[in-house]
Amino acid sequence: MSYKIFIVEDDPWYGQLLTHHLSLNPDYEVILFQKGREMLSQLYKKPDLVCMDFGLPDIKGESLLKEIQSRNNSIPIIVISGQEEISVAVNLLKSGARDYIIKDAHTKDLLWRSVINIRENQNLRNEVETLKEQLGSKFSFEKNIIGNSPAIKKTFKLVEKAIKTNINVSLTGETGSGKEVFAKAIHYNSERKKKPFIAINVAAIPKDLAESELFGHEKGAFTGADSKKKGKFEEANGGTIFLDEIAEMDMNLQVKLLRVLQEREVVRVGGNKPIPFDIRLISATHKNLSEEVKKGNFREDLYFRIIGLPIELPPLRERGNDIFLLAKHFIAEAAKENGIKPPVLSPDAREKLASYPFPGNVRELKAIVELAVVMCENNEIHPDDITWHNAVRSDMLIAGTKTLREHTNDIIQYYLSKNDNNVIKTAEILDIGKSTIYNLLKSGELTTN
Repeated sequence: MSYKIFIVEDDPWYGQLLTHHLSLNPDYEVILFQKGREMLSQLYKKPDLVCMDFGLPDIKGESLLKEIQSRNNSIPIIVISGQEEISVAVNLLKSGARDYIIKDAHTKDLLWRSVINIRENQNLRNEVETLKEQLGSKFSFEKNIIGNSPAIKKTFKLVEKAIKTNINVSLTGETGSGKEVFAKAIHYNSERKKKPFIAINVAAIPKDLAESELFGHEKGAFTGADSKKKGKFEEANGGTIFLDEIAEMDMNLQVKLLRVLQEREVVRVGGNKPIPFDIRLISATHKNLSEEVKKGNFREDLYFRIIGLPIELPPLRERGNDIFLLAKHFIAEAAKENGIKPPVLSPDAREKLASYPFPGNVRELKAIVELAVVMCENNEIHPDDITWHNAVRSDMLIAGTKTLREHTNDIIQYYLSKNDNNVIKTAEILDIGKSTIYNLLKSGELTTN
């Protein structure tokens, strides 16, 4: 499609000169007007760019600029003028003009370059918007969060309420139950979908860097702060900030987070200027926050500030036949990635999956299925193709033998031993807070070899 440029110039000769020069690019459709109001009457044709003379006889340059913006604020505007006063140029640029070009021997070349730069920036913004739309489609909860069990349908109803409102949301659920997927589904289907989604795993941020990471810092605020840095709350302005594993947040940081949420503004570390923001907060944890409040591990006032709309994600073992719907989905994904025909689950394989408690929930099912797709033969997955990665012994499959906590601890212990007691690596593999592992080691529920 052609790139439509409106030129407004009352000098017929100069207008023809600029029109001819830009028309050398066959992609440009250049239309010349001698009066500002004439051009305004044609704005319904949706030009991609307006190039206007500042000194028009029928309307002042500032007035024409504001009138264009009032009708379509997305149209970039280049102002060409014989005035060389810097104050005029500065005021016009502050008012929203993309460029200010002086009429002289270099005007044609400067205009040519300016149009190219503006068009490239427009293309980049269009690509970003397209990607955001695709991302929104990817995280459409009706399509991406698979299931039709009563437990997941109940969750869907709450997600729909979250999407239609701006209330804070608190997600709870076992590790691997899909808390971040639900957070993205809420954001990318809400009115904030074109603004940033910023996710932070609170447990993964070193304690001494957490305040700077969340709220930003000024240059020289501490050793190594060589330049100022925006915090995550500033980056998320207009969008959603997702605080995962919020129960792991240090008490001192909880106090500062409470103030930030109450005042709706941040003060960077080393600074004193309040910076307002507009965000939606979605928090998540695998712990029972109300119990953490009773234990003194989490502030009650912060709890009531963030709780908003609570949504508890059901564990996979309570979702019935959703296991098979999810397995089919993951099989199709894995087959596509490996360039093979999707295999089918044999009846015995289905029975094996159904008998397993899935302490790692959806994330664990995905890993198991991906391996089974690679291991199976003759386009059919059999029980021998389904492995628990040696993290779970056969006695764990007997209902009532162990609690969920014991199942989870066995898995953590396995990966901890496998990774030479490297807590950070184990936490990354299982996507849990490293403080969770340290606390289990401290309590004696886990051991190091």
